Amino acid sequence: MSRRVAVTLALNFLIAVGAVTSLVAQAPDGAAKGAPKAKGAAPAKQTPARAGLFFKEVWKQNPNGGEAKLTQANVDNAELDLHIYGCGGPEGLLMTGFDNSDPNPTHTWTGVCEAASMFTLSHKTKFADLSPASARVRVNAKTSGFHKLRPVVKTSEGVWMIGNMEIGTNADFLVTEVNFSEVRWWRLNAAKVAPTGNALATVDLSSIDEFGFADMLAGSGHGPGGWGDVAQIELYANSKPRQ
Repeated sequence: MSRRVAVTLALNFLIAVGAVTSLVAQAPDGAAKGAPKAKGAAPAKQTPARAGLFFKEVWKQNPNGGEAKLTQANVDNAELDLHIYGCGGPEGLLMTGFDNSDPNPTHTWTGVCEAASMFTLSHKTKFADLSPASARVRVNAKTSGFHKLRPVVKTSEGVWMIGNMEIGTNADFLVTEVNFSEVRWWRLNAAKVAPTGNALATVDLSSIDEFGFADMLAGSGHGPGGWGDVAQIELYANSKPRQ
């Protein structure tokens, strides 16, 4: 190797070493060694926890089975109270179906109601907070004809509202899940089970006393035509104690 080539290689080597040394010197303290971040660094953003199960209701058939008027005795969850509105007629809102049956589970039935009807459930010791983005309801339901079921709420201040989400299918009992952040709400006349006014621009769902479902049409009687069935219900929400 000539002396000129050897000198050139030596100079290139020194230049490369100088560049690496400069980069290390400019790096943050500890970065060249892979040191952990300073203790004061901002923590990673946490994803809010999803709303948990507030209540579950599977209903309880009457001892003699068949069809009978829906009462508190049909509520399987001991922590819940049943409330019934509208309906009319001598028979009222009924309970029918079979416990532990998949094709025909125990369920409420609006077939003999002579007007719009609804039922709600309230927790004995807690209010439901439906304001989180993950608050939702999962319900096993079936409908006939033009009938659909809609969610209804009563706030702890006594404000009634009904949502625009339609639930139910003529084909079979199917489970539907509704996220409350996607629902638009109207004020509700609970005595008549009738919406009033226009869609509300803002709503407060942070303190719900009663939650349930409404059927806005009168029933057509037995057989196909018009009615709504509600079987298992799971309400996912945060909770706050009743005062």
